[in-house]
Amino acid sequence: MMWPMIPVSELCVLAVDCVNKTAPTVEYETEFKMIRTTNVKSGFIDLEEVRYVTEAVFQKWTRRSRPKYGDVILTREAPVGEVGRFTSDDDKVLLGQRLFHYRPDPKQLDWNFLAYVLQSPQVQGRFKGMGFGVTVDHVRVGDAERLPIPCPPLAIQKKIGDILSAYDDMIENNRRRIQLLEESARQLYKEWFVRLRFPGHEHVKIVDGVPEGWEMFLISEVCETVGGGTPSTKIAENWNGEIEWIVPTDITKNDCLFLLESERRISDKGLRESSAKIVPPWTILMTSRASVGYFGLSDKEVCTNQGFISIIPFNDDFRMYLLFNLMDRVNEIRANAKGTTYPEISKGQFRNMSVVLPPKLLAIQFGTVVFSVIQQIRCLKKATQRLESARDRLLPRLMNREIAV
Repeated sequence: MMWPMIPVSELCVLAVDCVNKTAPTVEYETEFKMIRTTNVKSGFIDLEEVRYVTEAVFQKWTRRSRPKYGDVILTREAPVGEVGRFTSDDDKVLLGQRLFHYRPDPKQLDWNFLAYVLQSPQVQGRFKGMGFGVTVDHVRVGDAERLPIPCPPLAIQKKIGDILSAYDDMIENNRRRIQLLEESARQLYKEWFVRLRFPGHEHVKIVDGVPEGWEMFLISEVCETVGGGTPSTKIAENWNGEIEWIVPTDITKNDCLFLLESERRISDKGLRESSAKIVPPWTILMTSRASVGYFGLSDKEVCTNQGFISIIPFNDDFRMYLLFNLMDRVNEIRANAKGTTYPEISKGQFRNMSVVLPPKLLAIQFGTVVFSVIQQIRCLKKATQRLESARDRLLPRLMNREIAV
């Protein structure tokens, strides 16, 4: 016996679209955060990488609704059908364009169940089938309101929601731990190498802002810089091989420094017949085109497309120092990027930038601490991947009633 299909708006106290024009944002941080479609993904809502608005804009743009704990947000465009549970108590968040806002009626619909049923293959297929558009698929407001969803008894909804949200709660906890670990490494770099409160700093003389014994070099003098390439997409044999092929979105969409895997892989043939080059594990991967100055690390051999400069230190003792030095200088790197269509920093421009290196022993001390942090991040990232895989296998089986609850 199948569960009845009911339009989602009939099960909600609120089912409304966002204001469909762009809210004016400000360049400085305020209390008032605006989330966009890019903040909603795979059941989560990211409240870190947000845009900011003034209080007046916030009040104007939230007259129709503002999200609160227990709501569910859906993307209508770019991309279609991403879902996020609103698990924050922050009451100063507004929805940007192309987001649809559901507030389930707790007497009819469990909020966790709604988030997962919207992510189920059955409903995703129906929702994306509604998409239309010449350049970008999007879904009409009315279709988002009338979207039929399977509706079991409330007690079953709660059981399904509880089972699946337990996975997402662990995933979210891992992500928070990763953020804290990464921030601790950044702060250690700032403490030692920006504020110059490194171990033993009391006994080191500072001359013109640089501690004695520290030396300045060009980037080209301390590391190899490797470009990337793209095999011909017209030749099928170039693709779906065993070689990880990184593109900038693999880095920009990643939630931490450590990269588990790429979206696509190329073959040995694709590698041979393109300018892509294999780089060793723990190479510093820096995006150099369009989205300039995003960084990633992988524990395996990879290659990249042409949107990267891959950085291989000549002396491995300075690897972690160089990574965090460059991350701390993103604005400088971006200022060196040129281009009319999109900004790009060339290998030549990058190699001519200077870098101050501390004594080797200090770099080793820093690298030992920070690489331990990176390894913890790596373990948490892999644990998160296993949780996501288990949840994704379980979701359709619960929705198809293959597993009794």
